[in-house]
Amino acid sequence: MVGKWHLGFCNWKYTPTYRGFDTFFGYYNGAEDYYTHMRDAGGTGFDFRFNTSIYHDGDRVYSAMLLADRAEEIIRSHDQSTPLFLYLPFQSVHAPLEVPKRFENMYSHIQTKDRRIYCGMVSALDEAFANVTQALEDTGIDKNMLLIFTTDNGGPTYKGANNWPLRGAKTTTWQGGTRASAFVYSKNLLSKTGYTNNEMIHAVDWFPTILELADIKEEGGIDGVSQLQTITGGAASRRTEFVYNIDEVNNISAIRYGDFKLIKGGAGDYNGWYPPPKLDGSTPDLPIADDTKIPEYMLFNVKEDPTEHNDLSEKDPENLQRLKQRLEYWMKSLVPAQNPPSDPKSNPKNFGGNWSPGWC
Repeated sequence: MVGKWHLGFCNWKYTPTYRGFDTFFGYYNGAEDYYTHMRDAGGTGFDFRFNTSIYHDGDRVYSAMLLADRAEEIIRSHDQSTPLFLYLPFQSVHAPLEVPKRFENMYSHIQTKDRRIYCGMVSALDEAFANVTQALEDTGIDKNMLLIFTTDNGGPTYKGANNWPLRGAKTTTWQGGTRASAFVYSKNLLSKTGYTNNEMIHAVDWFPTILELADIKEEGGIDGVSQLQTITGGAASRRTEFVYNIDEVNNISAIRYGDFKLIKGGAGDYNGWYPPPKLDGSTPDLPIADDTKIPEYMLFNVKEDPTEHNDLSEKDPENLQRLKQRLEYWMKSLVPAQNPPSDPKSNPKNFGGNWSPGWC
């Protein structure tokens, strides 16, 4: 594994090399400085590891290039008589907004600083990933490979991103915060190529999809379904519904059932539609949501109305009731949220100035 972990590290047993990965090169937290690899979150500390060891050789090296270099090294040294699974979650594009000046200068016509840097970060990621795909091509691994490129959420419109024409932003359950882009590439594993697949696929489906590709028997009890036939040949998705989120802390829930989407308790802080920058490169101000204007339940047909303009909760009581029942069904299997306060034992000052396991 190369890149961002962000799945817990209070104990070594929760870290990558104890969770199935042979090697790890990256950081544990959800964000950090792209150059110094420092993280300030209830304490300030360094956060970069090679397997379980603190790694300082990448200090002052921009994250996207540092991670790409390690991925290239793995690819070029790989024994091709054995299979390779490489998980490469880049830090880009994520706050804090930082990028080498040569990439920011590519967008000098954009007046809004955050947007200018954000666009530069996308181009830096593009170059870093191009270096990785070049290594795959040089070694011939690309001749028998499935490449999956995806994101984890919509863009933060309050930090230079843009999800237009979708509604909302990262941290919301609107389509702008949850409808993610992805593509797959293979030289010989795809029977249908060069088209847009609009089938229903959820992030949890990648795991069983990869298992089927590797001819590994799937054990029961997981949430995902294999979408291998969908992404390789355009077959209809096996999925008909999914949970966006059930947030007990903020009392926000959203589910998808068929073509319909139910939102309960509001969708988050950014409720609007935020257009791209103006012709002069400036970006309009983004108003924070006024939750008093949001009803308890909202219902949308996101196939016919992907931009979520038309709330059907009063016009379609039959589907509203049907999705309420599905939400109640999913809530029965909900694992109670654990949202404890920050633990002072995690402070990096207790670990030589480093974010480290060993405090739970």
